[in-house]
Amino acid sequence: MAEAHDFRVVGTRPVRPDGADKVTGRAQYGADMNLPNMIYGKVLRSPHAHALIKSIDASKALAMDGVYAVITGDDFPTVGGGALGGEGGGSMDGLAQNIMARGKVRYHGHAVAAVAAKSLSVADAALAAIEVEYEKLEVVLDVLKAMEPDAVLIDENCFTSGLPEKPEKPSNVAGVMTLARGDLDEGFAQADVIIENEHVLPMAHQGYIEPHACTASVNEEGFATVWASSQGHFELRGQVATLTGKGISQVKFVPLEIGGGFGGKTKVYLEPLAVMLSEKSGRPVKMMMTREEVFRATGPTSGTVARVKVGAKNDGTITAAQLWLAMEAGGFSGAPHMPAAMAVFAPYDLENFKVETFDVLVNKPAVAAYRAPGAPQSMHAMEVALNELAITLNMDPIDLRMKNAADEGTQAPYGPKFPVIGFKQCLEAAKKHPNYTKPVPEGAGRGVAAGFWFNIGQQSSAEVHINDDGTVQVVEGSPDIGGSRASMCIMAAETLGVPYEAVRTIIGDTESTGFCNVTGGSRTTFATGLAVVRACEDVIASCKARAAATWGVDEDQVEWQDGQAVPAPGVNADVKPLKLADLAAKAHKTGGPIMGKASLNAQGAGASFAVNIVDLGIDRDTGKVDVLSYTAIQDAGIAIHPSYVEGQYQGGAVQGIGWALNEEYIFNADGVMENAGFLDYRIPVASDLPMIDTQIIEVPNPSHPFGVRGVGETGIVAPLAACTNAARDALGFLVRDLPLSPPRVLAAIDQQGA
Repeated sequence: MAEAHDFRVVGTRPVRPDGADKVTGRAQYGADMNLPNMIYGKVLRSPHAHALIKSIDASKALAMDGVYAVITGDDFPTVGGGALGGEGGGSMDGLAQNIMARGKVRYHGHAVAAVAAKSLSVADAALAAIEVEYEKLEVVLDVLKAMEPDAVLIDENCFTSGLPEKPEKPSNVAGVMTLARGDLDEGFAQADVIIENEHVLPMAHQGYIEPHACTASVNEEGFATVWASSQGHFELRGQVATLTGKGISQVKFVPLEIGGGFGGKTKVYLEPLAVMLSEKSGRPVKMMMTREEVFRATGPTSGTVARVKVGAKNDGTITAAQLWLAMEAGGFSGAPHMPAAMAVFAPYDLENFKVETFDVLVNKPAVAAYRAPGAPQSMHAMEVALNELAITLNMDPIDLRMKNAADEGTQAPYGPKFPVIGFKQCLEAAKKHPNYTKPVPEGAGRGVAAGFWFNIGQQSSAEVHINDDGTVQVVEGSPDIGGSRASMCIMAAETLGVPYEAVRTIIGDTESTGFCNVTGGSRTTFATGLAVVRACEDVIASCKARAAATWGVDEDQVEWQDGQAVPAPGVNADVKPLKLADLAAKAHKTGGPIMGKASLNAQGAGASFAVNIVDLGIDRDTGKVDVLSYTAIQDAGIAIHPSYVEGQYQGGAVQGIGWALNEEYIFNADGVMENAGFLDYRIPVASDLPMIDTQIIEVPNPSHPFGVRGVGETGIVAPLAACTNAARDALGFLVRDLPLSPPRVLAAIDQQGA
């Protein structure tokens, strides 16, 4: 499916530039910082899921030897309720109250105080000495009950946004979104077959291996430096500045390596606390979460209730589709209900549809982004309904999707018309794939589902410096999660016409490079890569001007080919080509150091589509589900580094499989998470899975010089429905709710037998 392209470096598979440091342990992660006179911060967390804070007495803790500071919500300034930037939703006011409770706790594990002490053991003792008086309130855990008019309010100041008029009474529904087109009633009236289902999906965590950690140091002038692992140190700098009452120029963020994020490290938890504790104590403060704290007090993705209705004619033409989706926000608004609404019907050309989504407060941890936030939950409902339609109509499920597939010129449900997209190419590849054409193993089931993510551009900056020997240094501000250093080196090498080995990429701190939005939304290779390309073009323009001056010709008489300046065709000049190294060596004579820079707000990110195929085996005696084979097919535009693209497909598939088969937050009646550790919160490990087969489809994005489409998000979207559909094929009936864990599957088998 790939088109032929005359690239020298793009599409190759060089060794990652940060690989050696990471496998040898030299790379510095969040917990690796150690500074002179450093002390340790720890957080006191609420034992209740919903309670008023009547009083906090920290006097005993402050009197302890080795305790340098204690902070509570009273130490932080009040901030406004502006929208929170980055990849996640919610407000800055909600973030402020999430990092440290103000008068009320909204979930078990909510921070109520923090201490800084000479050692972790002293910090633990200090936490135990803090006396907090609570008034327990009724806990609201069920998203549907939370939406009822007489439900206990989690936030008395929460008035539903997204309505034509502000409601008169507060509620737990923080926001609504509606997308609609055509005549829904007429569409269903035209249908020969209608499928209706309700699905319940659990809250699930990103499962990154590195817990949150940071170190902060505030000097005597009030200037703060923070070393942290994050997905976007510029965004976190702004959050910390706002939450601590500092000017943005008073906060410097130094990015460290990141041990996974997947959307979960796009907002702050410890960083403002470390800054405040450092300012109070006069010492650098290091803070690290335990794995239990990560589960209890950072942002998972939303649990949901989805109600779907889809109608089609006997030939498979979809006449109408409807989705109602309630999403858990946790204790503060911010469920990804808007992207969920935008994604659910996007792969299909529909005349009549309606989507209603709701952002609902419950007494659970405040959610954060998780890889295509909202899309796996909403598209699970649609893709399962399409499978049921295919069974009812006796159609191949890929043929049904192909008949209704969006293509270039199709108006997306969220507004714009698609430019060139690769969904049909993905479907065609899936239909021909050996893993689809081979027989289904005996006793197993096969499932198919589509995935989608619209991708984003946003702001990025880059500088390209040419060293005296002609080697290249790229400086940009996007943390490297999925191999973006290598991608930047590849695109710089391709643009400049130099070997990959001659390029090095550095992730600059907030005082060393221009602003970049978070590494999220599948934007980095597209947007920051575009900035790198433009900065390289700036270098080329400078090199051509210098060559022209050296040769005594006009600039338009010089071209750049294969990493060197050459006379344009027809120019009568007896000169030798000037390589980048030649120009760099004499740069002091032609205007000084050679560099290029670019800052942009990238447009035209290009939507990404996928089709996944899975074979599942199910043990009817135990309910255990085994993944026999898995195939991820996805459009990458152009794969800059195919190995990393394949890795994104495989990683997304594994996370989606985990969510489909095992992963879920389990709460008791008091709102306490009962499986806050990897022993009981079961993510897939290598022994659970076969090799994930991948196929890269390349339909170039016309908005990028190398045709890039982001690939990081889409991979997690299809697995949930693909697994549900495969289980349906194996069992002969539909298990609507996830995960397909042994107890749930066995209970469903027993119920069918009864």
